[in-house]
Amino acid sequence: MDLKSLYQEILNEHNLNPTHKGVMENPTFTLQGVNPSCGDNIYLQLKIDDNGIISEGSFNGSGCAVSQASVDMMLDDIIGKPKDEALRLASLFMDMIYGKIEDDNALEELDEAASLKNISKMPARVKCAVLGWHTMEEMLKNGKTAGQGSVEHCTTE
Repeated sequence: MDLKSLYQEILNEHNLNPTHKGVMENPTFTLQGVNPSCGDNIYLQLKIDDNGIISEGSFNGSGCAVSQASVDMMLDDIIGKPKDEALRLASLFMDMIYGKIEDDNALEELDEAASLKNISKMPARVKCAVLGWHTMEEMLKNGKTAGQGSVEHCTTE
């Protein structure tokens, strides 16, 4: 199996059988992310413990295979990590997607999310790939806490 086929298989698996899709009870943060150019719409939920560790994460919503798979991979990467580490991984992911990193060894920390590296060559799909990551960054950087049913809006344009 060539590398391109493997990456496609990883993307399909996360899209068709997402580990983290669902609604969480009592999240610490909830933020809606929207990509108006193609209709991707997610609701990202994170639970953060008293030590600043992301203890749980989920998403709901709809969108293309790239946006859905990317947010699922992101949650694989950030659950169990401190907020600062999640933000660092988001920065690494953004650098990869925007073609600022060529060294595959530098991407090992992204685990399966590194399989989206070639999205940088498909400009129409970049916004899809970064939607979940951008939503998580916005959530954590701005400390947006959500009460039950309260949702903020984050747009990737």
